This record gives sequence, structure tokens and C-alpha cells, in this order.
Amino acid sequence: MRKLFFILLIVIITPIATMAQTATGIGFKAGLNYNANGDYFKSIEENAQNPDRNVGYHLGLFGKIGNEVYFKPELIYTSTKSDYNDDSFKMQKFDAPMLFGVKILGPISVFGGPSFQYILDTEFDGVAINDVENEFTVGLNFGIGLNINKLGIDLRYERGFSDNEATFIGNNGVGTSRLDTRPDQLILSFSLIL
Repeated sequence: MRKLFFILLIVIITPIATMAQTATGIGFKAGLNYNANGDYFKSIEENAQNPDRNVGYHLGLFGKIGNEVYFKPELIYTSTKSDYNDDSFKMQKFDAPMLFGVKILGPISVFGGPSFQYILDTEFDGVAINDVENEFTVGLNFGIGLNINKLGIDLRYERGFSDNEATFIGNNGVGTSRLDTRPDQLILSFSLIL
């Protein structure tokens, strides 16, 4: 009888403990993106005179389901800039990362998952680029976060999986050039859970 009581106690307490650990919420996030073409350190060194040359921003909403292990879908508007041969490539897009994370030490967690991107607009030094190969692409996000109560900060890396090129005609209609529009960026975000 005693064994049956303990088994019943475990069967009842386990779901209650699991539900108590589950934190569900929605929130806002915003931050800065550093978009690079190749080596980040070389890119920073080359842009020392104009450190904001490759800096963009993002803002959006997210949901979070779970606490120790969690699922965090996001919907984010992102504006990026990239330096290509002393010219600037700008892109606006919607990102929808589907992140899975786990707390590793107190308020510190690691996360990763696919990111779905829809390109809204592109521009290369004043020339609108209409010929982006794929407006919808898939990439990968992974990073580390710190959450204290309702405030959070995270640093992540984003990279596109597949080639996605944009074609544009050079100055005065001379020559055709191609740009790789895949995201390759470091993202610093600040968040608030409501």
C-alpha cells in the first residue's frame, strides 16, 4: 500500500511541477544588427572610419512557451546595411525565427532554430533592385541569452542556408552585377515580456 501511495504521489506531483515550471508569455524586442560580408573582424577593421556602415536595426514581437526548455517564435521587421566595394546595399525584410532553447545556468540560456525570411525591399546605393532571386528564404539562428525577470538580452548569429542573389544593372546601363543577399549577421536584442 505504501508503494502504491508513493507511485500515486509521483504521478500527481510530476505534472503539477511541470506546469509550475512552464512560463508562457508574449513580448516586444528591438536591437541592432551587424551585417558582414565574410570575416567580421576584417569588416570592422575596414569600416573603422564609418563604424555604422554595416549596422542595421530590428523590432518585433515574440512568444515564449516553457521555462527550463522553451519554444520561442518571433516575428521581426529587420533593416540591414552591407558594404560592397565602398557602396551600400540596404535590405528590409520580415524574419520569423522559430527558436528552441534551454536554460544552462540560472538565467542564462542557449537557443537555436530555423529562421524564415521574406524580403520586402532592396536598394544598392540608390538603385532599387527588383530582381532578387528568392523573396522567401530560410536561414539559421543560434545564440545565448540572459533573462532576468521580464527583461532579456541576447546575442545571436544568423546565416542563410541557400544562395540568394540579386541582379542589378551598373551605372549608365553599363554592365550587370550580382549581390549575395543571404543574411550573415550578428544580432544584439533587448526584450521585455508583458
